[in-house]
Amino acid sequence: MDERGLDHDGTIAREGALDRVTAPFVPVVDAARAHIAETFGRGRLHSAYLYGSIPRGTATPGVSDLDLQLVLHDEPTEADRADADRIEAAIDQAFRQVDGVGILLSSRRVLLSDLERHDGGFFVACLCTPLLGPDLAERLPRYRPTSLLARETNGDLGRVLPRWRARAAAAATDTDRRTLSRLVGRRTVRTGFTLVMPRWGGWTSDLNRSAELFGRCHPERVEQMRVAASAGRTPSPDPAALGVLIDDLGPWLAAEYTAVHGEKAPRP
Repeated sequence: MDERGLDHDGTIAREGALDRVTAPFVPVVDAARAHIAETFGRGRLHSAYLYGSIPRGTATPGVSDLDLQLVLHDEPTEADRADADRIEAAIDQAFRQVDGVGILLSSRRVLLSDLERHDGGFFVACLCTPLLGPDLAERLPRYRPTSLLARETNGDLGRVLPRWRARAAAAATDTDRRTLSRLVGRRTVRTGFTLVMPRWGGWTSDLNRSAELFGRCHPERVEQMRVAASAGRTPSPDPAALGVLIDDLGPWLAAEYTAVHGEKAPRP
């Protein structure tokens, strides 16, 4: 992998690996593997993956969360979601190294569909690290930092903003506001980065680097994007900071994104 996150052929390299998991998080990953195998292993699970800072080797004990993607043979059910919730709670309670656990559930059919090829498929192939089962990336293409990839990964910010505003208005506690701040910060930085990704010609998931790469092309907005990166790392309960991202940077970014890359294809 070169400094732009690319393999020798110019395609985006997979960014994580199990051998990059640092010592404090090895027992967390082992426990996740065991819980998933026990709960979903009876013909329901196709494969399981890690993503985020833990497989990238950049996680901070007591600060970072554990992120998991489970791919099921069939469409996820309410019972599957309840099982995933129980795994999240069990690992979060057992390990002080992680500040929360999140499990995404998807079906094999959806992730291999044409509609998801440059969104969910890209996510599994490039941003997820295999943990259990056959690697779905073997059924997916190699990806390049193109406008198509930008559009299909983050071209729906305009549709997301009203939901964020509603959640911000309904947030009753500092915990609610911090949770939303982290979500908004991370998504905003990813959208800002992928706006300029084809011009830069590479991939990164690092929030600070993403904000600075965005700022090279849009210096007039770089300070706001740095606020977003900070919110993604250490979320603040300050409603004013959240308002800057949702009501100022967000609408500008959504409009600019549509003008440059177009809108993401709607999902069912």
